[in-house]
Amino acid sequence: MSEGFSELGREVVSLCHGMGFACAGISAARATDHREALLAWFRAGKHGSMEWLARHAEARMDPSLVLAGAKSVIMVGDVYARGQGAPVSAQRSTGAAERGRIARYARGDDYHDVVKKRLHSLCDLLRGRFPQAEFRAFVDTAPVLEREHAVRAGLGWIGKHTLVIHPQLGSWMVLGGILTTLDLSPPAEQRVVPDHCGTCTRCIDACPTRAITPYEVDARRCISYLTIERREAIPEEFHAAVGDWLFGCDICQEVCPHNRDRRDDPRGEGPGVRVNPAYTPRHDSFDLLEVLGWTEGDRRAALSGSAMKRAKLDMWKRNALVVAGNALFAGAHGPLVRRLEEIARDERESDLVRETARAVLKRRPDEPPRREP
Repeated sequence: MSEGFSELGREVVSLCHGMGFACAGISAARATDHREALLAWFRAGKHGSMEWLARHAEARMDPSLVLAGAKSVIMVGDVYARGQGAPVSAQRSTGAAERGRIARYARGDDYHDVVKKRLHSLCDLLRGRFPQAEFRAFVDTAPVLEREHAVRAGLGWIGKHTLVIHPQLGSWMVLGGILTTLDLSPPAEQRVVPDHCGTCTRCIDACPTRAITPYEVDARRCISYLTIERREAIPEEFHAAVGDWLFGCDICQEVCPHNRDRRDDPRGEGPGVRVNPAYTPRHDSFDLLEVLGWTEGDRRAALSGSAMKRAKLDMWKRNALVVAGNALFAGAHGPLVRRLEEIARDERESDLVRETARAVLKRRPDEPPRREP
């Protein structure tokens, strides 16, 4: 590695910071170090119905199959939230039982657009300086193992919940990057961050569906997968565990001690967390009755410009019905119950929606639970 290439790497990282990314680094575009573990995960079916993951497995494991001649990966992290938030149990007892919560990453603008716009600008800038080189930006839409490249680029370590944890910024980050044929060396000061999870198992213990084992997630049990990626009915065994999560789930990150907000640290340690204002929440939750009454036009209007538009209308209603069922156990009644009964027999609704309504009503308690005075 020549000093010149290292200086160029430092300049590229500085450009990333100048574009507002909270962290950035550079790694070699080499194949995965975890080939057998990844293939075993696929063989076990732990990717669920996300068949595209397995279909492009070979490309995921070798960047040169995504961009021929790739030599380097520029990785960036964009912070969308800060702090641990209130304990899960407290959030579930706020009295907002007839609303469904949204995962933090999806509450603001669509991160694909927010991140990729700047990465494309960086590609254009670098093409102007290095016209013989090729550049390809990605934000979890290309078959690239972003987390492994992020670790190699010094953006953090992969936690037991499988998310990248930055030592100062925590895990409330979305990742993006650029594959390039340009031979870049990391800045001399860049270091690989060692694993700081230690003996902690808070994310594993807190997961209500037991989807997490150390450094692996069984997507088939993950609430984020069940509410966002799964197109079929949510298995009834997971209905109660879904709680009030309407789209996605943040539990494993909410309990992680590395998400403690350094800006509130009385010792003044750490650089603080720079949250990109593009992720300022539009919605942190939705009224369940509102979602159950949505038309396709309503869905598009409510979710325009948001990553939440990934879920189709019948999936939103399915999720709302499951959360509504849990609200019934928390004492909700009246209009919500009547709406579930209407949907269960409404032939205009899809089979998925009607069948979910029927399954939820079967779980309905005979009478509202008694509350402690």
